[in-house]
Amino acid sequence: MTAPPASAQAPAPTQPTQRRTGLSERTKSILFGAIGVVVLFLVAEIVSRSGIVSEFFLPPTSVVLGTTLSLLVDPQFLFAVLSTLQAWAIGLAICTIASVALGLLLGSSDIAYTGSRTLIEFLRPIPSVALIPVAMVMLGNGLEMKVGLIIYSAAWPILFNTIYGMHDVDPVAKLTSQSFGRGRLSTMLNVSLPSALPFIFTGIRVSASVALIVAVSAEFFGGASEGLGRWLLEASSTGNRPDLVYAGTIISGLLGLAINALLALIERRFLAWQPALRQTGN
Repeated sequence: MTAPPASAQAPAPTQPTQRRTGLSERTKSILFGAIGVVVLFLVAEIVSRSGIVSEFFLPPTSVVLGTTLSLLVDPQFLFAVLSTLQAWAIGLAICTIASVALGLLLGSSDIAYTGSRTLIEFLRPIPSVALIPVAMVMLGNGLEMKVGLIIYSAAWPILFNTIYGMHDVDPVAKLTSQSFGRGRLSTMLNVSLPSALPFIFTGIRVSASVALIVAVSAEFFGGASEGLGRWLLEASSTGNRPDLVYAGTIISGLLGLAINALLALIERRFLAWQPALRQTGN
């Protein structure tokens, strides 16, 4: 008895498609981070309540969290936060536009990059805090002083990431664009700039954190009349409400987390074509 032809044989059973189970990497990261914060708060509560550390230097976590919630509905505190965010937004917007434009120029011209490298390497290591007295003399102690320091400090990550992104562009893509009759400017805007966008967005996220730190520091050390840094200075100078200082510091950290999360969301939305972002977005 002969075996049936291959075409008549029953098809081999296929493996059932595995359904994705479990948490995504991003969810796990958020969950583990939240657990770490809760453990830290519990340890701080125990240390403070037990008397190992004086409550004057380390108030109980429950007291600090209560003060934090009360500050979120305090008009005077919210006005200080808005003042800081105003300087942060203006400074970051100006330095983003200027740094990307300058980075495109330096990244696309070896002559311009070589000619400016010495000046850039001289200016970049100067700490922004060291420039606060100079900024106060030139710009006063108001919004202009904060914005000026933010522009100087936050420009570097965006500038260098833009330059690196321009250097990372595929030369074949640029040659292909030029072979279709596009000029140098058109190639830069339509080929080089989109290719460099992931680098630029990374620089913006780093600069956003730097800008917030500089804004609060300028208000704290520069004698600003308003802002979160000024509020923290006044709260610490009283000496009898350490919970206010801790609560203001916690809200400053939450602001930084919120800003970074917002920029990450914008990056995933506008650069969804990037393979790395598609993987992390799952």
